[in-house]
Amino acid sequence: MLARFAPFLFVLLWSTGFLGAKLGLPHAAPLAFLLVRYLLVISLMTSLALILRAPWPGSGRHWFHIGVSGLLVHAAYLGGVFIAIGMGLPAGITSLVVGLQPLLTATLAGRLLGETVLPRQWLGLVLGFGGVALVLSGRIGTDFAVEALWPALTALLGITAGTLYQKRFCPHFDWRSGSVAQFLPTAVITGIVVFCTNGFRIDWASEFLFALGWLVLVLSIGAISLLNWLIRHGSAVNVASLFYLTPPTTALLAWLLFGETLTGLALAGMALAVWGVYLSRR
Repeated sequence: MLARFAPFLFVLLWSTGFLGAKLGLPHAAPLAFLLVRYLLVISLMTSLALILRAPWPGSGRHWFHIGVSGLLVHAAYLGGVFIAIGMGLPAGITSLVVGLQPLLTATLAGRLLGETVLPRQWLGLVLGFGGVALVLSGRIGTDFAVEALWPALTALLGITAGTLYQKRFCPHFDWRSGSVAQFLPTAVITGIVVFCTNGFRIDWASEFLFALGWLVLVLSIGAISLLNWLIRHGSAVNVASLFYLTPPTTALLAWLLFGETLTGLALAGMALAVWGVYLSRR
């Protein structure tokens, strides 16, 4: 049952992250927002691991590999996305840049993991990216600094490298203690950057507190735990293809919650993205 529903639940939870960022970022500097989020996750997951007597990584090497995967998936990806949006890059363009991840993962998976990417999967990945582009076509503006693209590209490389690294070096670890091992170095690096740049600015408004609680509980604990499970039980290409469903699902949630419009192109893009992911995962 978990194998059947985990991908759909992951997409739904992961898609709400952009909505949480939309609520919280006006009240906090991007990295300060993330630092508080990381510290809360570490506190909660450490307590949970101790109470439930979860097994901890058995060697320094295992700690190292899990920590590196955390730096790539969390520090590089989340930091890049939040900084890009904070620098004025439209969320649509940010999503489109990060949306290249499944194609980049498929390109590297064969060489690094020995996975075979079938022609049907390549077709699905291309169709999926086309669907994402259609969904975001009405949301992409042009008024932004080119420098804002660099954090988005960093996020793309981070989530791609993190998925491949975790699949290669540390696919198996307990989701409770493993989260601590992933978020500890992420919090340290993020804290150093915030301290060196004097970037700690937070307005503890009710919207920020709600967004923070949502991103900690739903994203950093719920969605990340599901992502770790999916990486452990599926191929890198299958897992990466799920990220094509994030922009359509986010657009659908924004329509339901905030009344944002859905164009005919967006609806066609959603169908195309779903079909592409189906071909990639069949």
